[in-house]
Amino acid sequence: MTLKVKDAAHGDWAVLRVSGEMDLVTSPVVRQRVHDAVAEGRRSLVLDLAEVQFCDSSGVGVLIAARRLMRSCQGRLRLILPAQGAVDGSHVNRVLGALGVRRLFEIYPDLATATHETDEGTKPLSA
Repeated sequence: MTLKVKDAAHGDWAVLRVSGEMDLVTSPVVRQRVHDAVAEGRRSLVLDLAEVQFCDSSGVGVLIAARRLMRSCQGRLRLILPAQGAVDGSHVNRVLGALGVRRLFEIYPDLATATHETDEGTKPLSA
C-alpha cells in the first residue's frame, strides 16, 4: 500500500490528511509536508492519521520530529486518531500507546474537535 497526503485548511489550521502506510520508505513524505507547511508560515497543524493502516518506528519518529519542529517555532500540532474505527481503533493510536509516547501529543477523535477553540482551550482525549 502507498502513502497519500492531502492538504486542506480549516480556519487557521493547516490540515494534512494522511492515508496508507507510514514506514521507512513513505514516512519522509510526511516529514517533508510538515516542513513545507512550516516554511509557508503555518504554525497550527493538524495531522489527520485516521486512515493510516500501518505505522512503524520511522513513522513514529516523523511524528516526534513534527512535534519538535512545531514546538521550536512556537506552533501547535494536533493529531486525529479515532479511538474506535473500522478495524478496532486506530493503528497509530495503538502503536503510540505501546511505545509510551502517546502522552506527548494532543490527540483528538475528529477534525471538528481538533480545530475547535473555546475560551478555556480545547481539551484533548485523555492519554
